[in-house]
Amino acid sequence: MGVGRRYAHGMRPLRYSINITLDGCCDHRAAPADEGLHRHAAETLARADALLFGRVTYEMMEGAFRPRAGAKEGPDLMDPFVQTINAAKKYVVSSTLDRVDWNAELVRGDLGQAVQQLKNQPGKGLYVGGVKLPLALAELGLIDEYEFVVHPRLAGHGPTLFAGLSKYVDLKLVGRQELASGAVVLRYEPRR
Repeated sequence: MGVGRRYAHGMRPLRYSINITLDGCCDHRAAPADEGLHRHAAETLARADALLFGRVTYEMMEGAFRPRAGAKEGPDLMDPFVQTINAAKKYVVSSTLDRVDWNAELVRGDLGQAVQQLKNQPGKGLYVGGVKLPLALAELGLIDEYEFVVHPRLAGHGPTLFAGLSKYVDLKLVGRQELASGAVVLRYEPRR
């Protein structure tokens, strides 16, 4: 099974994707970005109807990729990733933000119930990024697919993924792709 996996009727899957180094660092500055990585990221985002972010990831992505009126410098608006992320519907899990924009809305209340409601809506899928929110979603068993883009680099520092996970999450490999940079994309689904 892979991209074409069938999920429960009317349920859209929640997919997680992150860049990591060979020694497990998931600091976004540690993974070298190139055209191939941006193209892959755009394809990943295009498999979803909406993006789910925590506050930190939302603010980082908005700061990096949202076009600013009158700005002399900014994201390359012709880049497929930039086009895809700007157009995407976004849900932001935060108890500290009062409001969001950039085609986004806040998610409040019980995380498990709120995310399950989003998953129950029909569509292609939801995509989540970041570090803290995916840890909470993994604890709740809500992630349907994990994608790790493993870069051939040793960072020598953290942060690392899923620090503090209370139980094992066993995964099965459902897809593998090598990018021109030497990064390897590994897709897994939880064994349930």
